[in-house]
Amino acid sequence: MRIFATAAAVLSLTLAGSAHAQLKKVDGVLVDAAGMTVYTFDKDSAGKSACSGPCIQNWPAVPAPDKVSEPYSVVTRDDGSKQLAYKGKPLYLFAKDAKPGERTGDNFKDVWHVVKD
Repeated sequence: MRIFATAAAVLSLTLAGSAHAQLKKVDGVLVDAAGMTVYTFDKDSAGKSACSGPCIQNWPAVPAPDKVSEPYSVVTRDDGSKQLAYKGKPLYLFAKDAKPGERTGDNFKDVWHVVKD
């Protein structure tokens, strides 16, 4: 139980920070604080996610921190949760990326792409 409480505390501290603390650029691609590659979805429109149901299980939304600044913004998903966006495009992780730095979702079905800054 204590391990889970500590992990939850770390997660909440990360989410409370700025978007710049949550994401960073590695080898020209945005990754989250754990080094996992971040993606966009071509079917999204600026400020609106088109990924739900089975899609969001495979492509988890990057949660939005409390404070963001340009070029980041916050998208409110249909379920009311807050998702981080970059230049208006909602951001996702890929469930099949097993370790930091993997980019197995890049160009998946020609609609998922790594975020190049």
